[in-house]
Amino acid sequence: MQAAKARLRKPGFFKQSDTLDPEIVGAYGQRRNLSWVRFMQDTVDFSDIEKAANAIAGQAIRTPLLRSDVLDQKLDAQIFLKPECLQRTGSFKFRGAFNAIENLGEVNSQEGILACSSGNHAQGVAEAARIKGLRARIVMPSDAPQAKKDRTRRSGAQIIDYDRHNEDREAIVEALSKDTGAPVIHPYDNRYVIAGQGTAGLEMAQDMNALGVTPDRVLVCTGGGGLTSGVLLALKHYFPAVDVHPVEPQGYDDQSRSLRAGKRLGGNVKTPSVCDALLTPMPGKIAFEICKDSLSDGLVVSDEEALRAVAFAFREFKLVVEPGGAVALAALLSGKVDVSGQSVLVVLSGGNIDADIMARALAL
Repeated sequence: MQAAKARLRKPGFFKQSDTLDPEIVGAYGQRRNLSWVRFMQDTVDFSDIEKAANAIAGQAIRTPLLRSDVLDQKLDAQIFLKPECLQRTGSFKFRGAFNAIENLGEVNSQEGILACSSGNHAQGVAEAARIKGLRARIVMPSDAPQAKKDRTRRSGAQIIDYDRHNEDREAIVEALSKDTGAPVIHPYDNRYVIAGQGTAGLEMAQDMNALGVTPDRVLVCTGGGGLTSGVLLALKHYFPAVDVHPVEPQGYDDQSRSLRAGKRLGGNVKTPSVCDALLTPMPGKIAFEICKDSLSDGLVVSDEEALRAVAFAFREFKLVVEPGGAVALAALLSGKVDVSGQSVLVVLSGGNIDADIMARALAL
C-alpha cells in the first residue's frame, strides 16, 4: 500500500489514460466528500446565478432560443428550444465548471484540479482549467463515448479510466485528492457549479421576457440535478407559476422516485443506456434540497425515444444532439406531458455524440 501511495504522489504518475490501483481505492473507499465539503455547506439562490453570469461572461456562449413551425404545429403549442449543444465544449457543463474554478481561490499549479465525469463535465472542466492555466485530471468511465474522451484530452486534461458498473468514481477521485491535495470540482454537488448551470435558465427567462411570453412548462434533462436545480431557481424567480419537469432515461429515474419519496434514493448503475450523460447514482444533495418541494412531475423516456429525438433535432433544426441531451425533447415528442395550447421551454443539454450513435438514431 505504501508503495502504491508513493507512486500516486509522483508528479505525472498518471498517464493520459490510466486506471487507478484498486489497492489505493480500497484504502479510501469509505472516505467521501472530503475535498468538496466546503462547496456543500451552503445552498444556492438567485443572486448566486447572477454572480455566475458575470463570472462566465466573455467565456460561455449565450445560446439562443429556437423555434420551428413544424414542431409547434405537431404539438399545437409554442415550443422554444435552448440548444446548449452549441455551448463551448458542446454542453451546458462549461458554465458550471468555469464558475466553480473561478471561485476556487488560489490553486497549486502543479497539483491542479480533479473531477469525475461521464464526459461533458470532463470537457467543461478541462477547457476551463486550460483557460485558467491549471492542470486537470478527470476520472472517466472506460466506456465513455470516444468523442468525449478525445475532446477532454484536446483541452490538455489527463484521463483516469474506471468501470462505471463496478467501481465508485467518488472513492477514486477522493483517493486522488487525499494524496495530492488537489481540489475536486464535483459535476453537480457543488454550489458554484449549480449557479453556473443556472445561467442557462437565466438566459431563457430574460429572452422569454423580451418576447413578452410567459412559459407554462420547462422540460430539463436531468442526471444529478445540477442543471435542473439551477434552471428551476432562475425560471421560478421570473415566472413563479411555471412547471419545471425533470426528464430522465428509463431505468435511471432516481430523481423522479426521490421526488415522490421526499428523500434521495439511489438508482440503477448497471444497465447500459445510450443516455450516458445522465447515468448518475442518485440526485445530488444540494440540488435535491433546492428541487424537492418545487419541481413538477418527473418524466421518463426510453433509449429509442431519446434516439428519435436526436434524429428529429438533426432533421428539423440541423442540430447535433446526444441522446442524454435530447431526453427533454424526447418527452415532448412522445407525449409524456400534454402541452396543447401552452408555451414550453425545452433544454437540449449537450451534443457530444459518437458517429455510430448518430447513425443508429438516423436509421430509426
